[in-house]
Amino acid sequence: MVKMEKNSVLILGTASHVGKSSVVTAICRILSREYRVAPFKAQNMSLNSWITKDGKEIGIAQAIQAKAAGTEPTADMNPVLLKPKGDCVSQIILLGEPYADRSAGQYYESIAEMNEVLEGALKRLCKEHDIIVMEGAGGAAEINLYERDIVNIGTARLTQAPIILVGDIERGGVFASLYGTVALLPEDVRKNVKGFIINKFRGDLEILKPGLKQLEEKTGIPVLGVLPYFKLNIPSEDSVSLEDKEAEKNENELEIAVIRLPRISNFTDFEPLERSAKIRYVELDEELGTPDAIMIPGTKNTVNDLLDLKASGMAEKIQAFKGKIPIFGICGGYQMLGKTIYDSGVENGVEAEFEGLGLLNIGTKFGEYKKRTIQVTKKVNAYGPILAPIDGEEIKGYEIHMGITDSCRNIFGNDGAIDETGLVIGTYLHGLFDNKNIRDALMQYLYEKKGLEYIPENTMTESDAYEELANVVEQNLDMEKLYEIIGI
Repeated sequence: MVKMEKNSVLILGTASHVGKSSVVTAICRILSREYRVAPFKAQNMSLNSWITKDGKEIGIAQAIQAKAAGTEPTADMNPVLLKPKGDCVSQIILLGEPYADRSAGQYYESIAEMNEVLEGALKRLCKEHDIIVMEGAGGAAEINLYERDIVNIGTARLTQAPIILVGDIERGGVFASLYGTVALLPEDVRKNVKGFIINKFRGDLEILKPGLKQLEEKTGIPVLGVLPYFKLNIPSEDSVSLEDKEAEKNENELEIAVIRLPRISNFTDFEPLERSAKIRYVELDEELGTPDAIMIPGTKNTVNDLLDLKASGMAEKIQAFKGKIPIFGICGGYQMLGKTIYDSGVENGVEAEFEGLGLLNIGTKFGEYKKRTIQVTKKVNAYGPILAPIDGEEIKGYEIHMGITDSCRNIFGNDGAIDETGLVIGTYLHGLFDNKNIRDALMQYLYEKKGLEYIPENTMTESDAYEELANVVEQNLDMEKLYEIIGI
């Protein structure tokens, strides 16, 4: 057991996507005004990841939470990251480094080893911070996994931290899910549940209050507050968020199609564009329509997604737009835009060469099980109607990829490629559209082409977004009770 000499709290949920990450982000922000705070999530399963300053890969949610807390993200904040590759196999990222590809069964056989990693990470965080705000994953009451669950039950037992349970009222059944989760928790964990938070509420709070009172009477656990449904201005944690995006209405005249690859990763790259355009995630069997621009995102398996892109007929639809509208490829999408991809067996298990989309004069080779993970600053060196106006300016981003791509004309320092029209652009840089100069250059071109006036949006800074979220939580939670639970 880790002796939690510092104050701590563990945020668990009744299910996936109930809002645990946003609650942790808000609490980190609030507490950071007076204390040194660090987030912690023992194990994350996500294809949206982030690169730390020392080149380690962690879940993007923990990077966001660290930034909200005013501290530098580190691998200790997310010691185990699982990146699904398909067929029940995930790449295991251990303390920010690729460890192995394992099936679920193989991974669970190594739980004892993972626990040692978690203990070490927590001890190091405790040395540097006053308060640790921890997060579970999925639903806390997965009774079939209790002996192998390192992120919920495992973290609870390892730290004996006070627990706050979050439930999502938007999907219905919130009282049953909160009550049932508490009832199913092991007794040694149940005794540490000190409060409930109900999230994503849209209705009349007065109508809800009798239910809150009955829940407290039946469980003996207080409801700390009810958080309203709130449009977050921070990056999404995982692919579950894509379903919400598809349900949202956006009346913008400008439409950007993002190809929803089967193994899509880091779709957060395109969230900054949502402020100025309608972003439509297009399944491979859907009609592409007549978008104003096309984005091919990153992927956990470039070769397999390229093969699926071709088999579905989507590849030909994309190729038909060459020279007509902007086509961007990021990371795996960049690799697909080229003429060839040679795989020594690293990506697909078999040595072979595959024909790409042929939209860029590049070739990619997967020669070894080695990943490039680094934060970068690059200078724009490009021509064409989109990038020429910002030629010579700096941009920032981060790289997470296997494979090496040969380009005869790099456009961002030593990275990226562009075609002769200046409309097909590829790069390894995640976070490309977080750069206002890139975003404005693209939007200026698209708006003018459509006969519209582009007015650059009033950009909300990261700090503004964290403060906005923190204020909503402060206004709707019993903060005095929360501080009492944490021990401050």
